[in-house]
Amino acid sequence: MTDERFTEMFSLTTPVMQGGMQGIGTATLAAAVSNAGGLGTITALTFSTPELLAAEIDACFALTARPFAVNLTMLPSITPPPYDAYLSVLENSGIAAVELSGTNPAPITARLHTAGIRVIHKATSLKHALKAEASGVDVVAVIGFEAAGHPGELDVPTSVLLQRVVEQVAIPVLAAGGLANGRGIASMLMLGAAGAMLATRFMATEEAPIHDNVKQSIIDHTELDTVLLFRELNNTARVARNAVSVEAAAVLARGGSFDDVQHLVAGARGREVYRTGDLDAGIWWASQAQGLIYDAPSCSVLLQRIAAEIDDAVARIRSPKASSTAASDIPSISRAR
Repeated sequence: MTDERFTEMFSLTTPVMQGGMQGIGTATLAAAVSNAGGLGTITALTFSTPELLAAEIDACFALTARPFAVNLTMLPSITPPPYDAYLSVLENSGIAAVELSGTNPAPITARLHTAGIRVIHKATSLKHALKAEASGVDVVAVIGFEAAGHPGELDVPTSVLLQRVVEQVAIPVLAAGGLANGRGIASMLMLGAAGAMLATRFMATEEAPIHDNVKQSIIDHTELDTVLLFRELNNTARVARNAVSVEAAAVLARGGSFDDVQHLVAGARGREVYRTGDLDAGIWWASQAQGLIYDAPSCSVLLQRIAAEIDDAVARIRSPKASSTAASDIPSISRAR
């Protein structure tokens, strides 16, 4: 038996949540994921004001009648965004869930629950997962070392971290990091996950609002084409390998400070990559799941494929001779190696 609490919580047909992605998690992508049977996610801080976020949420409601979430990453900074104003928008929005990270979820969870909103919290360690559960969140998403973005400093892969967490928490757990297809998700379900959170995989879809050059780069890249930045600063980030990320990593490895690479890693430069397709304009996020991505289909086609692959993998476990997915349904691996 697999844990179906996450799919039941949001009436999903496929146990997949789209992760929050800065500059990418728009209403168009979120609605496409939700309409295809997953849980789509708008990324709140993609929108520079709470008012713009409210308008984007309204746009998503116009595109889907299915549940969707909003990601809100709350990191300490010298000039933080107006988090309380963003939370006020979420409280009054009617959305199904908020995905939180970067902060103690306890006071925010209580506030969102009062508004009837489920809370999903990201954790990069067992310690943080236990704290999230104690804070009252509804779902915890465990982020393995393979993931894009900030996978923590402990270097524990998704499969191991997931098992450690599901052994000790009672709430549903999502697996995240290095996942891109139904076979990988099925393995996580067998290890106790209630679903999976995918991000890099959704970058290579028709609805992702980024330049086709970026999508093709993800298709062409392998699992070896990422770079770990900021390890020396105890703030590890996994990004796509390009001229800029390699240069920044080299500067830091030589003892450089953040100030020495700030001009290379500025967020504005990364947004230029997505907008213009100049792959060396700045750093941009990508996980080791790149090695498992071979095409850029619509979200509908992708989630149908993932669901079929999950069913096929589960059938094979139950009966090695059983298989529901024809070989022709799985995309061929045609990129250069």
